[in-house]
Amino acid sequence: MYRNFREFYPFYLGEHCDRRCRRMHFLGSWLVIASIVTAIATRNPWWLIGAPLCGYGCAWIGHFVFEKNKPATFRHPVYSLMGDWVMFAQALRGKVKV
Repeated sequence: MYRNFREFYPFYLGEHCDRRCRRMHFLGSWLVIASIVTAIATRNPWWLIGAPLCGYGCAWIGHFVFEKNKPATFRHPVYSLMGDWVMFAQALRGKVKV
């Protein structure tokens, strides 16, 4: 068991070795942002349903199709969600290759 996110994150990155899986996560994160922005811009909260569907849908496709492993979400939901956004931010800064 991980005592904190700092201990968990190296494991999380190890679960995303396949670049295509990371790309699916990256796409899903952009679609989450787009869903939220669209909900705000249109004042239509129904767009918010798309946020978790896009985010988890893309990530899970990446794991099941490319990485061939179970998403960390099933065992560590909070740290996994945090890891996804840290990995997204690092990808934007060029620290994680997508």
